[in-house]
Amino acid sequence: MDVRHLHYFIEVANWKSFTKAAQHLYVTQPTISKMVKNLEEELGVALLERTGKQIQLTDAGKVILEQAKAITSAFQNMTSALDDLRNLKTGHVRIGLPPMIGARFFPQVIGGFREKYPGVTLQLVEDGAKKIEQDVAGGLLDIGVVLLPFKKEVFHSFPFVKEEIRLVVPTTHSLSERTEVSLAELAHEPFILFREDFALHERIIKACLSEGFHPQIVAESSQWDFISEMVASRLGIALLPEAITAGLDRERVKVIRLVKPTIPWHLAVVWRKDFYLPFAAREWLHYTRQVMKELGEN
Repeated sequence: MDVRHLHYFIEVANWKSFTKAAQHLYVTQPTISKMVKNLEEELGVALLERTGKQIQLTDAGKVILEQAKAITSAFQNMTSALDDLRNLKTGHVRIGLPPMIGARFFPQVIGGFREKYPGVTLQLVEDGAKKIEQDVAGGLLDIGVVLLPFKKEVFHSFPFVKEEIRLVVPTTHSLSERTEVSLAELAHEPFILFREDFALHERIIKACLSEGFHPQIVAESSQWDFISEMVASRLGIALLPEAITAGLDRERVKVIRLVKPTIPWHLAVVWRKDFYLPFAAREWLHYTRQVMKELGEN
């Protein structure tokens, strides 16, 4: 049985005639008669009582007619909904953005996408890159922005930022006149870091350990602007992404290049390899990749 069987049966019941139903559906009468007969055989009941040229519904036919109308209506609604999704008249995309990334890179992407596809809703979840990677892997998010490296066997991806981490100190700090500082020189400094659920937290600690010391952490936050304020208030030093330091108040803090070693800050948009990706999410990826490419060329 398929939906056509039900549709043909409904038309015969409505017209009370195989001939008129066939004419209305633009099919031959033998075709529609065969369809209805196949339906009756599959259900094991007679649906129509044929008396000469008159056609009446049997008791079973009356029951099946109501169910057939509901099924064909639901199928039409499903088809219309799928068409809306394919044409992006509707849809929902769950996107994970670390706080320091969303404000810096994505307002133009989000604004442009919403203008182009007003029927698609964007659920933006702010969290650390480590948590976002876990949520994309677990199916709680469709798409996320994470810090490299990540599990390439799990995710499809495209990179969009390749920068380094910079040292941020108060303007009164003894290192403030330097143009570059090695990580080992910070062994006795108080550090202000992002929280543990941020990938950068672990990245900085590992880099410090490789230089022979564990950083003295005096404060943690999820907000880069709060971290920079604490640095300006001389509570400690911070290591922040290059893109973030570009917008800091240089009268209150000094941004210095970190060397020996440098700490890379490479970002990528990721999505699961083995999960179904909704139409709207696919278009968001396509649109974002295009906007990021244009921004990189300018």
